[in-house]
Amino acid sequence: MPTTVMWFRRDLRLADNPALAAAVEAARADGAEVVGLYVLDDALWRSAGANRLAYLVESLAALDAACGGRLVVRRGDARTVVPAVARSVGAAAVHVAASHEPYGRRRDADVERALADDGVALVRTGSAYAVSPGRLLTNAGTPFQVFTPFRGAWLAHGWRAPAARPREIPWAAVPSDGVPTPPPVTARLPRAGEAAARRRWHRFLADGLAAYPEHRDRPDLTGTSAMSVHLRWGEVHPRTLLADLAAAAAGGAPGDAVATFRSELAWREFHADVLHHHPDARTRSLRTVVPDDAWATGAAADAAFEAWAAGRTGYPVVDAGMRQLLGLGWMHNRVRMVTASFLVKDLHVPWQRGAAHFMAHLVDGDVSQNQLNWQWVAGSGRDAAPFFRIFNPVTQGTKFDPDGDYVRTWVPELRGVEGARVHQPWRLDPPPAGYPAPIVDHAVERRVALDNFERARR
Repeated sequence: MPTTVMWFRRDLRLADNPALAAAVEAARADGAEVVGLYVLDDALWRSAGANRLAYLVESLAALDAACGGRLVVRRGDARTVVPAVARSVGAAAVHVAASHEPYGRRRDADVERALADDGVALVRTGSAYAVSPGRLLTNAGTPFQVFTPFRGAWLAHGWRAPAARPREIPWAAVPSDGVPTPPPVTARLPRAGEAAARRRWHRFLADGLAAYPEHRDRPDLTGTSAMSVHLRWGEVHPRTLLADLAAAAAGGAPGDAVATFRSELAWREFHADVLHHHPDARTRSLRTVVPDDAWATGAAADAAFEAWAAGRTGYPVVDAGMRQLLGLGWMHNRVRMVTASFLVKDLHVPWQRGAAHFMAHLVDGDVSQNQLNWQWVAGSGRDAAPFFRIFNPVTQGTKFDPDGDYVRTWVPELRGVEGARVHQPWRLDPPPAGYPAPIVDHAVERRVALDNFERARR
């Protein structure tokens, strides 16, 4: 029987999956079956952190169950595996959602050429975004550099309604290497899979959306949707979230809450668009903000970085965030900004090193979001915070964790300290046992950072 291949990548779901819908439609037209394929790419497997790999394995298991146990998992280089699978099953086409990150674009171009040699088409339908990166341009025909006009163009452009989930999918029975054993992890990872994503999203719509504008910056509260991991793996499409937000607004949800959450989705798409146009932003600053000699080097810089990574800086909200990262494979977004600012502007360590550490531990680690958010904090990205905006870790802690509950959750050495005093433990007499003194003086390092910025301006 003829077949068509659905190559899953960042779309580990059956609902609102335009590429899958196209594959099923093509198969029905030809009286064919669908081969659901996932390639465990060796390059990505080697470079991804254990948390992301463990989550991926669970998500693949959920997808396999949804496919009736017929998901075909193959290990190897996609540039050889995909053409080999297509050849072995006699496929006329391989269906995918378009990739826009640098590695994915290069891989897909190579796969497309290899498939063409066998007379097989690579059919791209949709992407991981409501509006695919590269589609929106200014009136001058250039990429957007600033978020607010991008968001305006994004809203004006709009997006299609969610694609219906195919009622019956004629999955082909093809040998599979099977879902691999996950690597061992110590972090408490969230439940993976499309069903888990929808449950979490519906809970947020019911219980969290109305208070989102007030609570989203509070790490001591459950004020965010925590949907970033599900978006990262495509267990839900942003277009589904946008449709549900529109329905919530029509049903009486607060307009500011809907607009605020929608704006956060727009930031995700803006960063993907920036990386689409500037693929070297993955590793290179888009703007120079301080001289090269401003960055710390040598053993002292390494020791400072290790203290930051372990959550032993002596600044409680920074340490709580870094320990949350190790404990959950996730960190609250406000605290991501605070910890990143501390590394770059208090410890004078380049953003690339911090971004690599985040990618090694984050379950929701996504190249465009991680790298461009780090560049936002470092002042080196598109529409980034100015370099002279330096987060004060004490002020941030007292403002967004006013009772100290977040810090006490993640820094057990400080659980005996009541209230907001937990944010300045060095003022206590005696200081809490086992907790380090601040490794730097924030006021001093802030002045150093600003002086470096002024040198670059001159």
